[in-house]
Amino acid sequence: MAPLPPPAAAEASSMPATPRTTNTLLLLLLIVIACLSPGSSSSSNRGVIRMKIVEEPNSFGLNNGLVAQATRLKAKVKPSRVTGPRHLFRLAGKCFSHTSGSYKYDLCPFHNVTQHEQSLRWNAYSGILGIWHEWEIVNNTFIAMVMRNGDNCGSNSRQAKVTFRCGTQNALLGVEEPRTCEYAVNFTSPLVCHPHSMLVYPTLPQSLREEWDRIEQDLYDEIITQQGYEKQLRTAIFRKSGYVLSADADATAADGPEDQERVFNTLDSCNEEYRTLQEEVRRLKALLQQHGISPNHTATAAPPASRAEHRLAGGGLPATSNGAPRGLQQLKGDVGER
Repeated sequence: MAPLPPPAAAEASSMPATPRTTNTLLLLLLIVIACLSPGSSSSSNRGVIRMKIVEEPNSFGLNNGLVAQATRLKAKVKPSRVTGPRHLFRLAGKCFSHTSGSYKYDLCPFHNVTQHEQSLRWNAYSGILGIWHEWEIVNNTFIAMVMRNGDNCGSNSRQAKVTFRCGTQNALLGVEEPRTCEYAVNFTSPLVCHPHSMLVYPTLPQSLREEWDRIEQDLYDEIITQQGYEKQLRTAIFRKSGYVLSADADATAADGPEDQERVFNTLDSCNEEYRTLQEEVRRLKALLQQHGISPNHTATAAPPASRAEHRLAGGGLPATSNGAPRGLQQLKGDVGER
């Protein structure tokens, strides 16, 4: 009796061979041979194609503007030195952000304003809208921070104005573009809530206050016109104090290491400012002694109202009994009111 064929052979002979089945079997056979090959575990993997798995995705075009900021965000000029109301100096060295639509804005008071497009495009825009330049002053009041010399916009440069409003916290509220490449930046802060917080006169040194009083007196005596009065305030007061700059100071605004003297980001800058204040105190003490006044002298009576009170309060001069503004007699050189 003839032996029966093995079951597997009988089963295989009963299955029709198809190209797909053949290819699958060949592939499995090659894999088994490769795994069982004696040289597969050796250091010389001849004929083996090495493949590298890249775990990090390609960042080309994905917020690529952020990568190029280091080379694209180059300021044309240095920021001007920190000036204005001293209680706002604490904002120097800080930055505040606001995102609107596809743009993110960063405001660094007394430094610059920048804009960053939040886009997947490879050439997403990131640029400088303005660099701290000077104050805009109207009617004895700091109206806005003027930021100039931003990135090129056609034949001009981008510029921005930062206005302040009272708020519970320091925050960048938003940025608008009322005109092409001219930006209106809205900032809120509890530092400007006091009605006198943005007056110019109280921030001036005594010498410039006296100069302002003299100009005010000339206007009252009709020695100068209103136009001449405003021109003298700008040239003799605001420019000397550093609140506004001359027209030709754009490219050289605040050159030198003293630009950031009032920004106490380092101990050295703080010490330098302290030494400056010490010199000012010594000068004032010498001035008092020159006039026979002790530095420790305390006045026993309130001084008469003067033009300084008008500037400190931001209002008109109080009237005397004869109807003339109080303090004008004194400004003319009298020893006191009449």
